[in-house]
Amino acid sequence: MTYTYQLRIGAEWTNALGGQTKSILNPATEEVLRTLPYGNGEDCKLALEAAGSAFPLWSKKTAYERGAILKRAADLIRERLDALARTTTLESGKPFIQSRFEWIAGADLFEWYAEEGKRAYGRVIPSRVPQKQLIVLRQPLGAVGIITAWNFPIYNVARASAAALAAGCTIVIRPSENTPLTAMEMVNILVEAGAPAGVVNLVNGQSASIGQQMIDSPVCRKIHFTGSPRVGRILLDGASKTIKRLSLELGGNAPVLIFDDVDLDAVVASAVTAKFRNAGQVCIAPQRFIVHESIAAEFARKAAEHARRIVVGDGIAPETNMGPLISARQRDSVEKIVAESLSKGAKLLAGGRRPADFAKGYFYEPTVLSEVSTEAPAFAQEIFGPILPITTFHDFDEAITLANQTEHGLASYLWTNRLQTAHAAMEALEFGMVGVNNWAPYATEGPFTGWKESGIGSESGAEGLQEYLETKLVAIG
Repeated sequence: MTYTYQLRIGAEWTNALGGQTKSILNPATEEVLRTLPYGNGEDCKLALEAAGSAFPLWSKKTAYERGAILKRAADLIRERLDALARTTTLESGKPFIQSRFEWIAGADLFEWYAEEGKRAYGRVIPSRVPQKQLIVLRQPLGAVGIITAWNFPIYNVARASAAALAAGCTIVIRPSENTPLTAMEMVNILVEAGAPAGVVNLVNGQSASIGQQMIDSPVCRKIHFTGSPRVGRILLDGASKTIKRLSLELGGNAPVLIFDDVDLDAVVASAVTAKFRNAGQVCIAPQRFIVHESIAAEFARKAAEHARRIVVGDGIAPETNMGPLISARQRDSVEKIVAESLSKGAKLLAGGRRPADFAKGYFYEPTVLSEVSTEAPAFAQEIFGPILPITTFHDFDEAITLANQTEHGLASYLWTNRLQTAHAAMEALEFGMVGVNNWAPYATEGPFTGWKESGIGSESGAEGLQEYLETKLVAIG
């Protein structure tokens, strides 16, 4: 299958208005994969106008008609998994098998929302006045701007796009400038599946001017954003001027509570796998390992052994367990976190450097740090890299205090074989998602949601559909 790698505005694939381009690099080799059109706010304005024009027709289609297109897109993705996954690996660096699973999740999202769109129920409210009937309708918002991050270039885009389209909204996607090829292939598939002109638009380009256009445009009724807290605050400030609806997923600093009654060998093995998935560049990555003091030293020793066995390399190679970081800037950030944490007393047990085997590529070894203090960046900051930091706790209350010692509130994890401990901890943790003896506290059919500074709103599940619907009360006399 041949795909078009351009901006998608209305019914056309097109270059940027100003003629600008930007090259996409393979983070494993630093080679140019492709040079793409690179637009700005003016291109976004045209895309929003196209989305606004397409909205009346798309929103009036039945949920069954919209669902058939989304289901067809899911089928096409599944037919082409290997080719699609290869693109994602080349531009993101993650191992091929992880890219393949990500595209499977994207197909699941389109199929699930193809069905869930049929359940955008309203209700009839019994009125206290005999001559009055009260009806609640749920109707699509309008044109939606979608700005996503690079770490999951299909999953991040698909979970917002599928829900918005199923609800009857039209969309303008601004993919990450690091990983736009995956999003472009997804849009190609939606167009092939039958999405009408203007329903699905894509503008690869300058984040600041595109975001500002989405904020300022009266056509754009909502912005969905996945990315950094810094940009999230900018969007919040801008949205306050136009009362723009927002969904924000702004990252996390996930604690992992490991109590002294676990099967240590099993937990260590699974913890290392979960921690170093996508080189730790996962918003819900288990980050702060808070381990009972009686088993912490043994946990650290075993974790370091497992980390040293991870095969680092180009994600295309079948033997690779962990690929590169997305950019030199991200690698520099990880190096700084390690250096500053060591200066604050942390002990280096594995990794802590760039692999000597690679002349190019943004690689960093899987790193394990023990005796990490709460003042160390590896505890206090979101790492977004391959570092497994270990801190100890004495009792349950201290564990919960340490876990909640963050402004973030996205994911959290706890491992114990005591039912009472599990129930008490899941109630006490101040996070939108809690994994109990589980490294995957998310599902297509369940809400993905953060507390505190980790965001606003929910994605996935029935809650994800509601994010793109307005509530209307009709009172009939």
